[in-house]
Amino acid sequence: MFSRKSTAERTTAQAWDYLSTAMTAAGESVKGAGLHSVDVAGAKTSELAGAASKHSQKLAGKAAKHSDRLAAKASKQSQRLADKGYKLADKASTKGSKLADKATTQGYKLSGKAGAKVNAATDEAWSRANLAANALAGRKPGLPWGLIIGASLIGVAAGWLAASTVRAAAERQAENEELELAETAIVVTPTYDN
Repeated sequence: MFSRKSTAERTTAQAWDYLSTAMTAAGESVKGAGLHSVDVAGAKTSELAGAASKHSQKLAGKAAKHSDRLAAKASKQSQRLADKGYKLADKASTKGSKLADKATTQGYKLSGKAGAKVNAATDEAWSRANLAANALAGRKPGLPWGLIIGASLIGVAAGWLAASTVRAAAERQAENEELELAETAIVVTPTYDN
């Protein structure tokens, strides 16, 4: 038969094993989620940048074809059309650049959101793991001093407000009683008979 002490030691050892396994699994899970979110954000950024590049190449190609065909015509008209082609190519380049910038910005936003979610999950996992470790070690959680102090300050403010209101009401009542007494007072004047 096992003694009570060896059973407790065995239970504690098992609990620590479970805790270390859980912490390892949580760390790997968070790491995997972080890598996945970075991969997704990178893939989306690459996809958007590729689409912007293709679009700008198409527009630049069209503009180049258009300007080459029209350059063979009369010198005055060819110069005018070449300028038009240049403007189209410039617009295409500008539009492609804007689309690439937009794709980059969107990629940064997606990466930031994914990172924030991973950080929140990591913080939660560490918090729970530390609470579990403290519970296994027999430590009690600390008092929420911020909440206690905040409630005390609210109580003091409410008490001060109530006291001020009661004091003002008492002063008003005393003034009203004094005025009423002054209005109802009978003044007796002595008369002297001869």
